[in-house]
Amino acid sequence: MRNLALAMPEKTLSQHKRIADGVFRSLARLLVTFAKFPGLRREDADRWVRCEGSEHLEAAQRLGRGVLFATAHLGDWELGALAHAVRFGPMQVVARPLDNPRIDRLVARRRTSLGNVVIEKREAARPILKALSANQAVGILIDQNTTPDQGTFVDFFGTPACAGTGFAKIAAHSGAAVLPAFVFWLEEEKRYVLRYYPPVEMTGQPEEDTRRLHKGLETLIRQYPDQWLWIHRRWKTRPPGEPAIYG
Repeated sequence: MRNLALAMPEKTLSQHKRIADGVFRSLARLLVTFAKFPGLRREDADRWVRCEGSEHLEAAQRLGRGVLFATAHLGDWELGALAHAVRFGPMQVVARPLDNPRIDRLVARRRTSLGNVVIEKREAARPILKALSANQAVGILIDQNTTPDQGTFVDFFGTPACAGTGFAKIAAHSGAAVLPAFVFWLEEEKRYVLRYYPPVEMTGQPEEDTRRLHKGLETLIRQYPDQWLWIHRRWKTRPPGEPAIYG
């Protein structure tokens, strides 16, 4: 609720509450689909998820320098990676190991059940570059708070947010195509859509490219506000001299 008040002050308290309720419905859908990953078949993926924008992916693959998916904790990011594997072959995903080792092993088994590879976030640069040089696809979540030594401050919903520049640096180093990609729940269809967006032209300037990526992300979150992870303390890191946002 604090995040919603900060990011969308034009909305009423009741509107914030409706969005917050939607966030937990979205997380519940994610948990249900995640539990069903073992034994997932092509016909299941086709029934759960339709695809849009595959022409952008195919064009990016033809360039031969790999594909970097700029994605986030928006929609069902876990299902997105599996649906991609079913339709277009395995990809690699960057993730931080979970604190509980047993849960981490369970999650890893499900994430890799269709051939996807998990790259540990702490030592990700080299395996990411290796995958891209082999013209493979790599998915990276770009929406979490970081520290100033690892990122830069960007305008995010009208408030400075510290965003990691690692994604933009890898894009510049590799020359890979950068595609936003997300899986959104469509209430009117009672199923998901896996949507590949047109490539984002990168300037090679990490701070500028990070700002542009987050501007595009904000636009999508505004379209699907109840499917983003508002429970994360996204604005925790503050610019020097600014007061803390969270008590």
